[in-house]
Amino acid sequence: MSQPKPSPPPFNVHDVRKDFPVLQELVYGKPLVYLDNAATSQKPQRVIDSLRDYYSHYNANIHRGVHYLSQKASGLYDDVRVMVKDFINAPSEREIVFTSGTTDSINLVASSFGRKFIGQGDEILISAMEHHANIVPWQLLCEEKGAVLKVIPMDDRGVLMMDELDELLTDRTKLVSVVHTSNSLGTINPVQTIITKAHQRNIPVLVDGAQAVAHGRVDVQAMDCDFFVFSGHKMFGPTGVGCLYAKEQWLEAMPPYRGGGDMIRSVSFEKTTYNDIPFKFEAGTPHIAGVIGMGEAISYMNSMDLLGAHAHEMNLLQEATQALSQLDHVRIIGQAEQKTSLVSFVIDGVNAMDAGMYLDTMGIAVRTGHHCTEPVMHRFNIPGTIRASFMFYNTIEEAHQFTEGVKKAITLLR
Repeated sequence: MSQPKPSPPPFNVHDVRKDFPVLQELVYGKPLVYLDNAATSQKPQRVIDSLRDYYSHYNANIHRGVHYLSQKASGLYDDVRVMVKDFINAPSEREIVFTSGTTDSINLVASSFGRKFIGQGDEILISAMEHHANIVPWQLLCEEKGAVLKVIPMDDRGVLMMDELDELLTDRTKLVSVVHTSNSLGTINPVQTIITKAHQRNIPVLVDGAQAVAHGRVDVQAMDCDFFVFSGHKMFGPTGVGCLYAKEQWLEAMPPYRGGGDMIRSVSFEKTTYNDIPFKFEAGTPHIAGVIGMGEAISYMNSMDLLGAHAHEMNLLQEATQALSQLDHVRIIGQAEQKTSLVSFVIDGVNAMDAGMYLDTMGIAVRTGHHCTEPVMHRFNIPGTIRASFMFYNTIEEAHQFTEGVKKAITLLR
């Protein structure tokens, strides 16, 4: 009989913080309060070490070398594909394509799926709260193919108006592409309902999981999405690496995205035969160190009490939201009941960038601007917001420092 896996240790934020060296840094002589996690997460020491170890001890290209270094690098690289499969509960590692990140993954689907399955007059449905990475590739495709881009609207709380979905899904709809969790509002969308309704019409669905993977377990089989995309750097891994999960039937049917080495079985001047999936979509030398680092990040997450971490993040969100709600001149943008650990707001009469720069002088790192979601800002008739996004390594004390900093910003800048 197999032995049960040991339970991860109970969540302790102060112990966790020791894993992240950058959290010990000083900014302008003050301890760093890093609240820009929706842009990128910080990296635990073990991920940093994995990158150094690759370049220091077994740096080599993969899959084509018979020598020791290449074999070791290839083995570690290929192991990560299985880790990703297990991490998102995909049926097979054949359905995991390594990319440079969420944006690259969406562009892959737009280019490859779009080339074969989208035609004149067809429709692609997205939501009103998409990141530019889930808007622009579809616009380019629609311009090329003569297709139509349609949008699920949202209400004043930053919640999708799901009662309009049935009317938006038509016989011309060929794909739905929707964000799981909004990076500018924090809204967690009802992707399961969207997928179910789309599948009733045999319409495939892509889910942008960039903001979801670091804050809870993802199960693509339970979700039943056709495509799921995410980036390593938002879940404690390196930048420049990410994944596309796609059901095997789609990967088999889609043409290659790029041509080059490793995505081929044989090449002649007369004809090229493509490799099996997923390699058919992975041309050229990949970000080997990045993939290995992403695997180490997944291993780190697997070692944690993720339920405890999520509960801690929700506590941080509640503390910050309640404190901001009590401040005069502050308006929170995005008030969905189902949210991730992110609060986005404006201060009446204060430029968001000015507020962000003032918070920075106190060592508090937040994001200001439109967050690559200009249509969201247009919907609320604002140029941008101040966004504080929390991760499990943030503390209640940091949340209080942040809200006290906002108070000071209001007093000074108004």
